[in-house]
Amino acid sequence: MTRPPFSALLEARSHDPFGTLGLRRDGNAWLLRVFQPHAQAVAVEWLAADRPGVPPDCVGSDSLRRVDAAGIFEWRGRLPDGLTAARPQYALLIDEGKSGRAAQCQRIRDPYAFPPQPPADDLYLFNEGRNCQSHRLLGAACGIRHDGVDDLDDTASEWAHGVPGVTFRVWAPNAERVSVIGPFNRWDGRVHQMQSLGASGIWELFIPHLAAGTLYKYEIRNRGSGAVIVKSDPYARQFEHRPATASRVVDESTHVWRDGGWLGRRAMRDWLHAPLSIYEVHAGSWMRHVDGSFYGYRELSERLIPYVLELGFTHIEFMPLMEHPLDESWGYQSTGYFAPTSRFGTADDLRFLIDACHRAGLGVILDWVPGHFPNDEFALAHFDGSPLYEHEDPRLKYQPDWGTHVFNFGRNEVRSFLLSSAHYWLSEFHADGLRVDAVASMLYLDYSRKAGEWLPNRHGGRENLEAIQFFQELNTMVHREFPGALTMAEESTAWPMVSRPVHLGGLGFSMKWNMGWMNDTLDYMQKDPVHRRFHHQRLTFGQLYAYSENFILPLSHDEVVHGKRALLAKMPGDDWQRRANLRLLLAYQMTMPGKKLLFMGGEFGVPHEWRCNEELPWRLLDDPCHAGLQALMRDLNRLHVSCPALHELDFEAGGFSWIDCHDSEQSVISWLRHARDGRCLAVVCNFTPVPRHGYRIGVPQAGVWREVLNTDSTYYGGSNLGNGGVGGLQAVGSWMGRPASLVLDLPPLAAVVLEPAD
Repeated sequence: MTRPPFSALLEARSHDPFGTLGLRRDGNAWLLRVFQPHAQAVAVEWLAADRPGVPPDCVGSDSLRRVDAAGIFEWRGRLPDGLTAARPQYALLIDEGKSGRAAQCQRIRDPYAFPPQPPADDLYLFNEGRNCQSHRLLGAACGIRHDGVDDLDDTASEWAHGVPGVTFRVWAPNAERVSVIGPFNRWDGRVHQMQSLGASGIWELFIPHLAAGTLYKYEIRNRGSGAVIVKSDPYARQFEHRPATASRVVDESTHVWRDGGWLGRRAMRDWLHAPLSIYEVHAGSWMRHVDGSFYGYRELSERLIPYVLELGFTHIEFMPLMEHPLDESWGYQSTGYFAPTSRFGTADDLRFLIDACHRAGLGVILDWVPGHFPNDEFALAHFDGSPLYEHEDPRLKYQPDWGTHVFNFGRNEVRSFLLSSAHYWLSEFHADGLRVDAVASMLYLDYSRKAGEWLPNRHGGRENLEAIQFFQELNTMVHREFPGALTMAEESTAWPMVSRPVHLGGLGFSMKWNMGWMNDTLDYMQKDPVHRRFHHQRLTFGQLYAYSENFILPLSHDEVVHGKRALLAKMPGDDWQRRANLRLLLAYQMTMPGKKLLFMGGEFGVPHEWRCNEELPWRLLDDPCHAGLQALMRDLNRLHVSCPALHELDFEAGGFSWIDCHDSEQSVISWLRHARDGRCLAVVCNFTPVPRHGYRIGVPQAGVWREVLNTDSTYYGGSNLGNGGVGGLQAVGSWMGRPASLVLDLPPLAAVVLEPAD
């Protein structure tokens, strides 16, 4: 039996609805075919050609004949006199009235009057894996259609310049049919079937008169299995509030940026030799309203920015703000790679927050997760009914630690997707950098996998060659397109040259987290001081590799969750000793070579593990001991920024030299930090609760030295033992091969910082 020409439409299997629907010539006549499965009757209004500023007149109307009970309507005949355009304009009158109910008639423009005309160059680059702005090609874009052509920048009236609406494009190469669904079509996948753009794997449809705020999803029929699935848009700019998962159409931003001065200075900034102290924030639990509800992006700008400025940090790093369905994932299982989470407001609200940070002199770094994504049915997993963004082979597909899928970095379109996501956050939101999560899991094919559970690369090795290529392309793009922006790798192994340029064979990141320093330091600090002398190498070993990468010294959120205890709770001893140990740890971090990162709450000694579903215990600041910790963090940051010796040569061996790294018996270490102009600071740390009187260290010059910071000050909650005399300390007599020496009183569990007085 011969199938009618529109059977694919009726069965919701059409990849070429424009081949059947819309207005076309039919011999000497015209044929208009419409598929409206919910309509009782359909009529057409013929519209005169556009005249600037004047709505087109209706120059005639005709009723369409139902030719199939499922909702196919047709009109065949001659156009009214005066309609001579190659593509005549018309509107449809859809009557959905039912027996016993008032007529429900609506006037619409026919989506199938606007054939796809995608930019060929953008399609080509997307399929080649080299489209770094594919978010401008795919997704849902509000705009004006002119005789089938997009003009997304034109907001003039419909009748003067075209028809307003939304262009939808989605990549689903293994689909037999894709439809846009939403409340505008009763979530019915038969109504708005999209046009396949051939070998590109992309589908397109323009739907007139849809507006910003409209909810939508894609209904996809897999070509092989015939299974029908419903997905949110991978390129969506906004989503419904969780737990709902529909995508939302977003209009172009109306935010007016005022951070041009900041961006200009950033482009010229010598970040290798500049101070960098990062305050890591989880936006949902830093501070909340009394009723437990979130602060929005704009409210955070009022509270967070003054707080961070007062404490002297140079940057805020936000844990992922990309949309995610589960609060407890902290954002690290993203489903919206182009959508700020709606928990805290709109995209323009986030722009406002970042703009305010910049105008206040604060940089903003965003956590970004290109390594894996959750297997939620509504999102990326098996997007078109088959492995698409992920691998097909289970030995490459799964991330066992988190129960997630691994991106297929060898697929060109996936690289375009991820590169575009990075570009989007840096361009659309003026972010100053991206901290890339879980880099090690991406670099190693056998990461967290047992023998037989992973697939070697083409050379038989364990390195993920496609991920390496992706990182190099990512970092090349960021440094080329966004001068002064930083990329930071959370990488926990000894992979070489993570933060070395691509042209030298490196991965190209600006910096790398020093996980070895973090693990060694926290392991040492948790030891009872009486045993620390047996673990002295934990403090000194890091200098053997400290300049092999551009390191950040992190005390991050990962170290205060899942039974690891809060920083304060890790410290041994009674309450006084725990606080003294934490003050010592913070001073040790801030005076060692490397840029700095501290997770929120560590600055005032939160005693319990981080709780993502409640705000930080701000009431603790009523206690002078916790307020003293906060004051120390402020003074450490200010010292870090104001003293070139503490930041100019973080990544060069010439910026550091040991005074004495061998005094394990007394658990004391001392070192010098050097600036490019030769100025220096001396740092001495006593890791026992025993005061050391008359402790001698060698220094590079004679004369008066003064104590510029002492973590044992009563101002910070200490015992006030130190070297803060009015006349300072006199350096005389050589010691340990240095031309002069100082005799100090070392406070218990404390660090002192000294500098020449002249």
